[in-house]
Amino acid sequence: MTFVPTIPESYSHVLAELESLDPLLSALRLDSSRLKCTSIAVSRKWLALGSSGGGVNLIQKEGWKHRLFLSHREGSISQVACCSHDDDYVAVATSQGLVVVWELNQEHRGKPERIYVSSEHKGRKVTALCWDTAVLRIFVGDHVGKVSAIKLHTSKQAKAASVFVMFPVQTITTVDSCVVQLDYLDGRLLVSSLTRAFLCDTEREKFWKIGNKERNGEYGACFFPGRCSGGQQPLIYCARPGSRMWEVSFDGEVRSTHQFKKLLSLPPLPVITPRSEPQYDHTVGSSQSLSFPRLLHLSEHCVLTWTEKGIYIFIPQNVQVLLWSEVKDIQDVAVYKNELFCLHLNGKVSHLSLLSVERCVERLLRRGLWVLAARTCYLFQNSIVASKARKTLTIDKLEHLKSQLDLETYSDLIPQLDELILKFEPLDSACSSRRSSISSHESFSILDSGIYRIISSRRGSQSDEDSCSLHSQTFSEDERLKEFTSHPEEDQPVTFETDKNETFLPFGIPLPFRSPSPLVSLQAVKDSVSSFVRKTTEKIGTLHTSPELKVRPEPRDEDQSCEEEVSSVTCPQEEVTEEKKEVISQPPKEDRFQELTAATAEAMTKLLDPLVLFEPQSLRVVLQEWLSHLERTFAMRDSPGTSDTGNSLVKLNQDESKKRIVGEDNEGEKRDSLDNEETVDPTACESINSPREPSDDDLFQVCSPCAIPTSLQKDLAELTALCLELNVLNSAIKSTDGHADHTLQQCSPEILACQFVKKYFFLLDLKRTKESIKLSYTSSSRIWDTFIEGLKEMASSNPTYMEMGEGDLPTRLKLLDDSIPFDSPLLIAYATRLYEKFGESALRSLIRFYPSILPSDIIQLCRHHPAQFLAYLDSLVKSRPEDQRSSFLESLLQPESLRLDWLLLAVSHDAPPSTSTVDDEGYPRPHSHLFSWGYSQLILYLIKLPADFTTKEKMTDICKSCGFWPGYLTLCWELERRREAFANIVYLNDMSLMSGDNGAYVPVDYSCRWYFTSLSRLFHKEMW
Repeated sequence: MTFVPTIPESYSHVLAELESLDPLLSALRLDSSRLKCTSIAVSRKWLALGSSGGGVNLIQKEGWKHRLFLSHREGSISQVACCSHDDDYVAVATSQGLVVVWELNQEHRGKPERIYVSSEHKGRKVTALCWDTAVLRIFVGDHVGKVSAIKLHTSKQAKAASVFVMFPVQTITTVDSCVVQLDYLDGRLLVSSLTRAFLCDTEREKFWKIGNKERNGEYGACFFPGRCSGGQQPLIYCARPGSRMWEVSFDGEVRSTHQFKKLLSLPPLPVITPRSEPQYDHTVGSSQSLSFPRLLHLSEHCVLTWTEKGIYIFIPQNVQVLLWSEVKDIQDVAVYKNELFCLHLNGKVSHLSLLSVERCVERLLRRGLWVLAARTCYLFQNSIVASKARKTLTIDKLEHLKSQLDLETYSDLIPQLDELILKFEPLDSACSSRRSSISSHESFSILDSGIYRIISSRRGSQSDEDSCSLHSQTFSEDERLKEFTSHPEEDQPVTFETDKNETFLPFGIPLPFRSPSPLVSLQAVKDSVSSFVRKTTEKIGTLHTSPELKVRPEPRDEDQSCEEEVSSVTCPQEEVTEEKKEVISQPPKEDRFQELTAATAEAMTKLLDPLVLFEPQSLRVVLQEWLSHLERTFAMRDSPGTSDTGNSLVKLNQDESKKRIVGEDNEGEKRDSLDNEETVDPTACESINSPREPSDDDLFQVCSPCAIPTSLQKDLAELTALCLELNVLNSAIKSTDGHADHTLQQCSPEILACQFVKKYFFLLDLKRTKESIKLSYTSSSRIWDTFIEGLKEMASSNPTYMEMGEGDLPTRLKLLDDSIPFDSPLLIAYATRLYEKFGESALRSLIRFYPSILPSDIIQLCRHHPAQFLAYLDSLVKSRPEDQRSSFLESLLQPESLRLDWLLLAVSHDAPPSTSTVDDEGYPRPHSHLFSWGYSQLILYLIKLPADFTTKEKMTDICKSCGFWPGYLTLCWELERRREAFANIVYLNDMSLMSGDNGAYVPVDYSCRWYFTSLSRLFHKEMW
């Protein structure tokens, strides 16, 4: 018997296609090249199929009967959505941007009617539709980022009202890019764009950004409803680059990051379908770094997504991959309970079901698919034998299945079933398999027709969907605890979001946020156990400490985050030898930050006033007043006698070797990793002592000198970022004796900004700071260098930073790929170190980290060697498919002024000498257009991009002055400067330039006449 690999026991579910929808599509004539399905939606009753001809077919799922056809003359159907709580309403979006809402009138067997037509998005592409879960309201998102809401007035309401009322369309918000996905639950609207996810409280009209790290591309987000019985609040899951998801609370706070990259290295499970024989390749592949374009809540515990490779189903709370299967060319997926309806790129629709293995086998037996059932049983034998399947999938059924197989045709399959039957021992070892079958909860009899007659001994048996529910599985206590925790990976540690940027859209106005939601019960139990273990450990530790060094532990608030608790233990400074000094340095937490907390709350309240927010001078006054409180608070922390001498200050050396010595002196005190991908919580940092007592100008404070409450930390970070962005750096700076520090006030803005970054580095949002430095301090390279040095000091605590000191470039890049999160704010520090070691070759390799490392970062990195930036930019553009390069390059040109800068840079490097292309009078030399230019392709991409007339003229002058004649002629044709183009063609002495792709597109005889006339004038010195 040939060896057939079996599927591991851990796989308990499978995707099955038990019925084909091809006959239905054929009957609807949606399988032709002229007419095909373009959109799909599903509800309890309906399967809605939108077509390229502008029609929507409503299929009744029970019996797959075609009931209604809704026609539209406004173009093809781009989106369709069925109301989840009322099957009588369907929303449709057309290719022209119109949104049509239909009332089907099925209760009275009436004719469907349009109850609303919205032109709010006319001329735009509607990319997402989402129904409210309680009232008749539809949310609409389009490709420019606009989100609107349509409140419906139905015929049912009109009968009860004396007048007809038309509710206007409400604009919810406009986000920064195309709307990828919308989802709604319990008064909250979730908007996922190309760059980030947003949470909207539709009742209070408040908006929050979820997380601080942007992404670039289609990434979905969805709500994850909580369990009513357990009192669990709903969650939010947001897709992230590199096969990751954020787990977010219902209030928008990022709790953790789940990494599925390595888990997806397991082989795919086959889709059980009569179309093909299930095959399983047990070879483990490489980890998959994927982008999840949509996230959909499926069944009870699952989240579904898909890519061009297949379908992926996760149990995110357990950080588990339930399964993934190869299903090619998926355009969209609609789900209802455990059913999946997949729309493929060719217009085909497939119907899949997520089933437990035993339920799948039972359905195959009911349909008489004996061979498929037998192969499924053998492939999943490990799961069947180990689970409760023996109560429903008994030996009698397996023996009957074997009897239906032909001995000659399936001689290889029958021994496999015999092997499975031998493993199928009864539940009670004292009983035979026959007795076990009789004593099971269900028995059956087989009629002559082959139909199974099920005789159930229990009432209220579960339905197919209920039995499929993952909640019915038996979990061990360890698995239940894991349900609320994340499994840390080597290359992606579990992180907790501590610095959510709460802003109104689209102005970035800071908002007060409601108190965090209570933890679920199991998480509370886990935290209680962890707290008990920690306190017990501390108590045991005091038994080995001399009485003189004992300190009464300060009281802790129950609401204090776990990060603060860790901070108070893991950030000890230099040992204190005097008991009196120790007592002084531990004042009550309320006294430490009482003044600063009040000042911060007052400043945040003032920022909500539009008269302050939109008036720069008033805003600066508010920030100046607040900054004085910040200076006084942390100056008291830093003054001698009130804090430890090594209070997280790091000497900023210009010499790289000296910085490494500083790191080696304190190797034992550094954390193993500081690559938190969302924010670098300053309270989690370790202090690094300088080898000498530094002056104030040399100090770099990378972590907080004391624990700061999380609620205060968020507001401090917001206000500190505003101070840096608005250059409020020298306002009301006080020394420790209360007098103004005139020395700092007389410093240049560049020096003040550097000192500000050094002193308050622990409060900065690293990604926001990096962008603000590039925008607000473009003329100052010193501030950028200061910021990078701070990142290096933080990264030096990571073992990866030390390991990257050895090996060649590929080895270091692989180490960086495997160990550092793709969007870590510290990534630019590692990139800087690679560039300092390997130069231009390192820059070309950094294109793999786009968009975490942007061209604007590279410009700062190699500002002294602009030719190296050109090499990076050229490699980055060429890394995209040829048909996408122009649009990709256009997306990089922010601001627009970069177009001329990059063009001038490209024509000035790796170019032939100007004396070879331009003569003394400024005219082209003959055949000089044939010279080779190193970045000719990049130059042509730049000049062919859309631009205004003035910019095109400037680009023409640049090409002419540098002698890049192919680009110059192209721009002349575009600007209708044909006379000038003809003249220069004569100088180039190449008549082929007058026709073809680069030519003037004029008749040949006319071109020849122009050519010889111009040539004659040239010889007679009459050329203009």
